[in-house]
Amino acid sequence: MKLFYRQLLILTCFISLPVSVLYAQQGTNQYIPVSQHQTIESGTYWPAGQMLPHFATPASQLDGIDMKQGKLSSEEKTMLLAVQGIINKRQPRIFLYEHFSEGKHKWPRLLNLSVNELEATQYMRLVSKYKNELKGVILYDPEKSVHYLNLASTVAGLEDAIPVTSQLYELLKQQNIQLPVLADLRKLPYTKATEIYEYMYDQYWKKCTHRLLISLPPQRGFVRDLAVASGAAIVWLDARDWKENTVLRKFMKTMQPGESIITGWYAEERSGIGLATEYGLSTIPSDFYENTTVYAGMQQQIQYPEIPKMPALENKIYLALYMSDGDNVQYCQHAMSELWDKKGRGVIPINWTISPGLVDFGPGLLNHYYTTATPNDFFASGPSGMGYSLIYDAHNYLWNATSGTDFTPYAKLTQQYLEKSGLRVITIWDEVNQEQMGAYVRNCRYLYGLTQQDWERRPYKVPTYIQDHKLAFVPNLPCYANGVDVIYSFWRATIAKFDGSHPIFLSAQGESWKMGPDNIVALKKRLEELSPGNIVICRGDHFFNLHNQANYLPFNLTLLPKMKITSSPTSTETKFAADGTPCEGHLWISKKEGNRAWIQFDFKNEYLISRYVVRHAGNAGLPERLNTRSFSIEVSQDGKKWTRVDIQKGNTVSVTDVDITPTSGRYVRLLIQDAGEDGIARIGDVEIYGCRK
Repeated sequence: MKLFYRQLLILTCFISLPVSVLYAQQGTNQYIPVSQHQTIESGTYWPAGQMLPHFATPASQLDGIDMKQGKLSSEEKTMLLAVQGIINKRQPRIFLYEHFSEGKHKWPRLLNLSVNELEATQYMRLVSKYKNELKGVILYDPEKSVHYLNLASTVAGLEDAIPVTSQLYELLKQQNIQLPVLADLRKLPYTKATEIYEYMYDQYWKKCTHRLLISLPPQRGFVRDLAVASGAAIVWLDARDWKENTVLRKFMKTMQPGESIITGWYAEERSGIGLATEYGLSTIPSDFYENTTVYAGMQQQIQYPEIPKMPALENKIYLALYMSDGDNVQYCQHAMSELWDKKGRGVIPINWTISPGLVDFGPGLLNHYYTTATPNDFFASGPSGMGYSLIYDAHNYLWNATSGTDFTPYAKLTQQYLEKSGLRVITIWDEVNQEQMGAYVRNCRYLYGLTQQDWERRPYKVPTYIQDHKLAFVPNLPCYANGVDVIYSFWRATIAKFDGSHPIFLSAQGESWKMGPDNIVALKKRLEELSPGNIVICRGDHFFNLHNQANYLPFNLTLLPKMKITSSPTSTETKFAADGTPCEGHLWISKKEGNRAWIQFDFKNEYLISRYVVRHAGNAGLPERLNTRSFSIEVSQDGKKWTRVDIQKGNTVSVTDVDITPTSGRYVRLLIQDAGEDGIARIGDVEIYGCRK
């Protein structure tokens, strides 16, 4: 049976490949380019393919106000957040505290931000300091409806004005802050949310960016600065109410799947996320995320953590444990930073879900986690890729996304942000159908694997799927467990009965709000008692590559523990050619050999080689003109006789990702014929994919 399966895999791979690959000519590069990093000193940078605008480098000293300590009203906060958005879109100079339990100084200290904190009661001094950059005021009356706070903030962002009540306007004038009235919303007769947002849609939506929509309660601040700075509309409509649902749909249906996103939150999770998913839109939960316009101006180049080699495949129990809620950037900013500092982290592998959107929202936050991670800290994308997308709502038995075709723009967007953030695993809420699985396979080639939820927590209701003989979709059983006791109870019988005849792969997810690293360490000890010496707690990347190895599916051979790399003389380290870290400080560089440079991989056993990926200088943030221009890939069974399986000429892109004719070999080598503009060979990372014979 195994022989038949392997023969079928070879035949399937052979049939699906283009003729150019079969004859070892230039293969088709499957890489989807991503938007380039760019450091700016003023204004914003918002190229196509980037979900949020990137702000300028923050000023050397920021002006700060603690709004929570000052017990400012919603109206006062709304005004200050608008000032922050207007000023920071030129250059971040204002930092507003609404701190949580991690401590208000933690992130500024970690990211080397200097904040001169003013007395909260003197917040008008801050407005006065920047009054010459404000064009006027937008008057509104919150007594008619709190939703006027959102309407006034939206108009303010379009006009570089600040939203104020009559009382605040008088106070401004008393402080000699003379600003003209650009719009007076007090004259509007509307009192219902539907009426106010219908008016916003009719009068202002066409002037707003359609790349971003903010869903935010009127009396809540936080990402309001982002809305004002980017010219985005702010709405708060309940998708469970049909009249409000109808208005919300008007906004969503004019946005572009794969190019637009929603931030903030909803009146109810599944109805709001589900409605957005219907339109191919995803949501980045962020309604308590602070100072977006400051943190989005930090250095965007992500410092990927080095990837350890995976353990050798044995007949053991491989268990991957995921922490939930990483899609929520406010969790990443607040609760996760507390869990990160708890006892037990780094003792055993833990899979931390985190948002790919932090590349835009807070690259400095993401880099902090990456640069302080241990080899036992692995990061996976929260549901279900770039932003929270609820493809299937298991609670309500409802498919929000019905086809792979409609799903494709989201999958392509996800691929770009997986590449940007270095995330190789996705946790899906709740499930996907096989057509959507195919969309992940075709468009998210960066992935090692995905997990799906099983809210009913019944074994095998959501089985493990292998899509296109490549990508595994493994159920999290249990999912969103409210403690390690739930995980222990679920798998106790399976682990106790393990006979060691073949490896088994189990995945579970814990609710991050109710468990931490110390609990997971304790769980490992309890599981070991059920089957001593057989429990291997796994990083997500190791888990899926071991799973594929065990099942004769393609996996990343450079993760093999005994893999050996040799190369032409290098001025850095030979291991940098395949350490999973295509950063500037981890580049393999050959200066002397240049256009004759080479890298060779010995996998110790023969595998059926079917794909390679090369990450060039541009992938590490260097100029694309330094990318490797021409190179070839060769395979050998004995290290002496070589077969060329692909050649690339005139390359300009930063990543080369090519399927090749499946070829048996123990060795693979990369030969460089044209290193790039300056003749210095630079390779960020190489991945070779193959399966067991």
